[in-house]
Amino acid sequence: MRVWALPLALLALVACVTYSVAYRRSAEEPPVIVPLRQVSVDPAQLAKRLASMQAGWPRSRKFDCARLKCVALTFDDGPGEHTGRLLDLLSARDVRATFFVIGQMVAADRGGILTRRIVDEGHEIGNHSWSHPPLAALSHEAVHRELKYTDDIVEHLTGVRMRVMRPPYGATDNGVAAETRREGLAQILWNVDTLDWRDRAAPTVAKRACEAKPGSIVLLHDIHRSTVDAMPAVLDTLSRKGFTFVTVSELYGKTPLPGRTYTSR
Repeated sequence: MRVWALPLALLALVACVTYSVAYRRSAEEPPVIVPLRQVSVDPAQLAKRLASMQAGWPRSRKFDCARLKCVALTFDDGPGEHTGRLLDLLSARDVRATFFVIGQMVAADRGGILTRRIVDEGHEIGNHSWSHPPLAALSHEAVHRELKYTDDIVEHLTGVRMRVMRPPYGATDNGVAAETRREGLAQILWNVDTLDWRDRAAPTVAKRACEAKPGSIVLLHDIHRSTVDAMPAVLDTLSRKGFTFVTVSELYGKTPLPGRTYTSR
């Protein structure tokens, strides 16, 4: 390998360099369960969550995305320190999105405050594994642990069972598909990649996100400040273009089928 190519090769190997050392443990090692903190639950919020469960979660708004210019903004790897500000921005514009959360990040989420906000504010929440390994490189048992532990902790904190997932790095195969089918999870990929993990410049991220077409699923990461900084421009620009912001399930008009892989409408 030429010397000048070495840095590029290393960059490709560490695409998600922001993950903690804990994420890079052996893929076959059982995930470490972080004890949950005891938290008080607001009775009004609890009643709201239970009502949502009884009515069917997530409660989908009705959009005809066969006619409308729909776009699904999706955010991976949180919840993190910038997720709260992102939720504020989305709430101010009455925009719903889909959040693919990492189990370890949920466990570190101060008792689940941000995780609950995602659900309570009408966003769709999805499984992004426990520790962000490439699932296609794992045994069936390890894939099962990565998905089930994250399903369980999110259900424990929010009362809802996730129905969609995103394989880390988009790495999937027939074995992963079979396991997601058993867990009742559809695989959601994307057709617009903002590369916001690599290029931490809000204008660059916004420009790429705004290349979305009707029916696009846009890949973003709420763990990066620059991504959240880009969101006002993304929302304003796509709104001017006539786009309607929807969750992944709303994009398809129904809950995607378990085990099946989706990239756009």
